[in-house]
Amino acid sequence: MRRRDFLKFSVLAPLAAGIASPVVGAVSPRRAAEPVPDGRPRRFALGRRQFLLDGRPFQIRSGEMHPVRIPAEYWTHRIRMAKAMGLNTVALYLMWNALEPSPGVFDIAGRNDFVRFIELCRQEGLWVYLRPGPYVCAEWDFGGLPPWLLRTPDLRVRDRGDRRYMDAVARYLDAVAPRVAPLMAANGGPILMVQVENEYASFGRDRAYPETLRRMWTERGVAGPFSVSDGLAQIRAAKTYLEGAALGLDGDTDFAGGQAIAGEAPVWVGEGYPGWLTHWGEARFQQADYLPTLRRLLAEGRSFNLYVVHGGSNFGFGAGANAKGDGSHFQPVITSYDYGAPIDEQGGATPAYHAFRAAIAAATRHAPPALPEPPPRLVLPDFVPQPAASLWDALPAPVHAATPLPNELLTGQTQGLVLYRRRVTLPRGGRLALPAVRDYATVFLDGRCVGHVSRVKHARLRREDWLDLPATPGEATLEILIDSCGHVGYGDFMQDRKGLAGPVTLDGRALGDWQAFPLPLDAEHLRRAAAAAGRTARPGRFFRATLALERGGDVYLDMSGWDKGYLWVNGHLLGRFWRIGPQQRLYCPGCWLRPGDNEVLVLDLHRTGAAPIRGAGRLHG
Repeated sequence: MRRRDFLKFSVLAPLAAGIASPVVGAVSPRRAAEPVPDGRPRRFALGRRQFLLDGRPFQIRSGEMHPVRIPAEYWTHRIRMAKAMGLNTVALYLMWNALEPSPGVFDIAGRNDFVRFIELCRQEGLWVYLRPGPYVCAEWDFGGLPPWLLRTPDLRVRDRGDRRYMDAVARYLDAVAPRVAPLMAANGGPILMVQVENEYASFGRDRAYPETLRRMWTERGVAGPFSVSDGLAQIRAAKTYLEGAALGLDGDTDFAGGQAIAGEAPVWVGEGYPGWLTHWGEARFQQADYLPTLRRLLAEGRSFNLYVVHGGSNFGFGAGANAKGDGSHFQPVITSYDYGAPIDEQGGATPAYHAFRAAIAAATRHAPPALPEPPPRLVLPDFVPQPAASLWDALPAPVHAATPLPNELLTGQTQGLVLYRRRVTLPRGGRLALPAVRDYATVFLDGRCVGHVSRVKHARLRREDWLDLPATPGEATLEILIDSCGHVGYGDFMQDRKGLAGPVTLDGRALGDWQAFPLPLDAEHLRRAAAAAGRTARPGRFFRATLALERGGDVYLDMSGWDKGYLWVNGHLLGRFWRIGPQQRLYCPGCWLRPGDNEVLVLDLHRTGAAPIRGAGRLHG
């Protein structure tokens, strides 16, 4: 099943029917101040069909945001925005692949410092609902799983029977659990509840798998309470409910149906969708109307988590992808994770924000705090980066490949580009078939671009997985430059290795004996490219500009004059751009700009000449 199809009805249309009968002991609006985290140990428990805080019914009004998608300098602002909307809880995913970028090497600093983010929630008087994975989906690369797992050919993820995977999970929990335990409400922290895995019923049917994960958390000092979150139809069919856990319904409000599964444990809206994700090549940014559903939830005193209250951005290589169970119908996620959320990508209040704020204030009879001042914004004149380097002048030593293999298996690379090269003879031309491109190939013959093959099947792109090559006297150099999007992170297709995942044929004959050049676009690769002459004027060029600024400020960089590639500002990879849209503008946080000189670096896979970059004040419109 594709992520687009998951809960499609409830996401894209308001709830048509009324919500089921109220829960026993539903929370009634009252004027008394709500309890807030204050450093004292608190008893948060799963009562009979309701949550209890210090023995009293407690309604969770949560909004989700992800620290890794927000500059750390803006965390406090975004948390205050959630509070000013009337929420009392912030939900967050932990992205395992961001925290452990290579096996056994943990990076829990900067945007990965989830402890600091949770402490900021406490300081602002908000509770926390923690969703630490190991798998999270989140439209994040590989659903938050580390793509270095894909270096093992037969490894099975989300499978308690694969010792190699479970050992990696254990190492992750060994690093995370000691940081989580002191932050639990029982220990004076703000964390009310910890989710076990995520949407497992959309992937597997081993009921013992979530049980094993819960036991692993408990053994490491995190005793719960615990929750699970899934689609009602999926968890009903898979029968993977975790006994005794709170049941979060994703995109559903059939509480009676959920209660039939959860018994007397609380059933709540684990993910309510005020917006939706957008993929490359779609006609427009996705939107939804959640206000009617929110009003009903508030009237019933139901607990809920808005997914998301603020989406932020898929900085770096963070954007994931969706596909069907066989890997077809590939849908890469755009760089922006604005999601149509009530707090937009820049942290601004949308019309939905004000409507939600009014609805929550009316239901709780509490006047919300004033909105915080937004970060400053920047007016930026057009500028034109100039050619500065070339992929072709900074190629590393090649790896021999008797037959094409995915990057993860051939070189261990999990992001960026790869170049395949060999000699061919084409006296009468020939048909080159590339059925296993993951995800976008530019084909060159003797340095001249002869076409493209894309895994994204969209009207704006060619649909064939083959190219007709022209006749060439003597031997010619065939080169296939492959750009990868994010790894698929939802459903039962979790083997989304990148590069060339299968054979290449010329007139039906398999081509072997390739040279493969790994091009990871990491800091070392960029330094090597910058040091090279960079004079090769063929697609695959870097362009550089220096912006002299009096001050920083939030701005969007409009890339509509460019084709496909990557954009860095002062060493920060803002993400991918692609002419097929709908996104044409990339968000540059003002805190990543500085007074004085600022470097902008563009890699465009198609252009040989420069184009203007325009400053803009918003994502679109």
